[in-house]
Amino acid sequence: MHANLALMSNKEKEAVGKSAVELVQDGMVVGLGTGSTIKYVIRDLGKKIKEGLDILGIPTSHQTELLSIQAGIPLTTLWEHPVVDIAIDGADQVDSMLNCVKGQGAAHTREKIMASSASRFVVIVDESKMVDVLNCPVPLEVLPYALRLVELQVTKFGGVPRLRAARKKDGPVITDNGNFVLDVDFGEIMDPKELDAHLSNIVGVIGHGIFTNVDEVHVGRKSGVEVLKKS
Repeated sequence: MHANLALMSNKEKEAVGKSAVELVQDGMVVGLGTGSTIKYVIRDLGKKIKEGLDILGIPTSHQTELLSIQAGIPLTTLWEHPVVDIAIDGADQVDSMLNCVKGQGAAHTREKIMASSASRFVVIVDESKMVDVLNCPVPLEVLPYALRLVELQVTKFGGVPRLRAARKKDGPVITDNGNFVLDVDFGEIMDPKELDAHLSNIVGVIGHGIFTNVDEVHVGRKSGVEVLKKS
């Protein structure tokens, strides 16, 4: 049963990856997110590049950079192209207003920079990530020096922080930027924009996983891909 569910999820991820790639045109600079769904985007872009598509990609993590190189995607940087035509990324949860929580891959700070640099920010998910109200823990990238301060601050407005530990290793997860990740449980997040503002004002928080600037979401469902846009 679990194998069948995993296979179904992979098919949905593959479908939304193809749907997002259809938005990419010649001459574009494309922001490439991080995570299990984005690998399908990278794979399909690599195929289209071999067929003649002319684009440049900007990765948001070392993982995405390596996958992009393997797929044959020419890469550039935000130094060279500070305005990105389209950014494509996954999400951990998406609510009914298209607000997102991201950061399971600990790349949310770079992903937020990319999303803010993009003229069009597209999120791709399978239907299991869709919820009425966001309720999963929010990742915060935190300067190690400020860890205790940040923990105290988030508890003041109802958060329960937990330092993310590295799998099969001692010590915390270290981001590509050299920082720690705090996963903070706020329960149901009724006002993502308000929480966004609170978290952004905490000294020592480099970036957090609430995204309120999504332009459209491609949802992989059993019946096909549904495209949701902000009204």
